[in-house]
Amino acid sequence: MFYEPSKRNHGLPHDPLVAIVTPRPIGWISTINSKGHANLAPYSFFNLVSGRLPVVMFSSENSAKDKDSITNVREHPEFVCNLATWDLREAMNDTSPPFPPEIDEMQVARLTPAPCNMIKVPRVAEAPCALECKLLKILKLDALDGTPVPTTLVFGQIVGIHIEDRFIKDGRLDTAAMKPLARLGYNEYAVVDEVFRMDRPVYPATKNPY
Repeated sequence: MFYEPSKRNHGLPHDPLVAIVTPRPIGWISTINSKGHANLAPYSFFNLVSGRLPVVMFSSENSAKDKDSITNVREHPEFVCNLATWDLREAMNDTSPPFPPEIDEMQVARLTPAPCNMIKVPRVAEAPCALECKLLKILKLDALDGTPVPTTLVFGQIVGIHIEDRFIKDGRLDTAAMKPLARLGYNEYAVVDEVFRMDRPVYPATKNPY
């Protein structure tokens, strides 16, 4: 089949695009507003986008008004990316509804807020890893024809990293042992519980393999 996303002429009950670009890591983002009220929400449009300057990005889509995470990071330009894992899957899902701003999702999901070292936003104590971030940039997207779209990208520089010591083995972070969650299409998820290694091939500098 072939379809044009702008026309949505795929003829299927659901758009398959998000089922193609998978698996997507989940950014479990905690923020606070100007009054100090905490918010916690999962975002599947999320990733590490730079390593030398450690930067993460999460994206929010909304047709009416900004979600609390976006409003909060505008008011208080810091956030935390908490690692969502298999053991925390129900808690992660419990924080996904659009609660009113005064509702603390950590309390709803029975999670423990823990202080950060470099920022004022709390992290999820139960998460095996957490990235403390300071806001770099907020970007609104426009379509090719210049039409504004209800998508907001948030870029944050990582200023502190928490790792639960028991997941560091032989000098490496044991990803499979943490069992991080990933988002697939529709209402489907995956869990990383097995990994394999491949080394990049090295060619002599004077030889062109192509």
